[in-house]
Amino acid sequence: MANLASTYWNQGQWKEAEELGIQVLETRKQVLGPEHPNTLTSMHNLAYTCKSLGNIQDALALITKCVELCNKVLGSDHPSAILSSNTLNTTNFITSSPCPTHAHSFF
Repeated sequence: MANLASTYWNQGQWKEAEELGIQVLETRKQVLGPEHPNTLTSMHNLAYTCKSLGNIQDALALITKCVELCNKVLGSDHPSAILSSNTLNTTNFITSSPCPTHAHSFF
């Protein structure tokens, strides 16, 4: 499902990517736990999908939670925690157009 969501995202099919991304995130939370690195990847990717749909508040909420959990679980010096922090701390996250090189390459 995550691969299909990524394919939709890469094709600009944001709504389909969002629907699957939500399912993937919820499934990973239940199966792997809310702090598992794969769950955090799904959260990060869904934030980009929300941004692509113009759902800025949802995107910011997701990436903020992702930063918090990455720092807690992985440590603030981990590359993935740094990436999520940098994503949150740039206005580029909100103002830029979708870029496939940023999403779906979190971990």
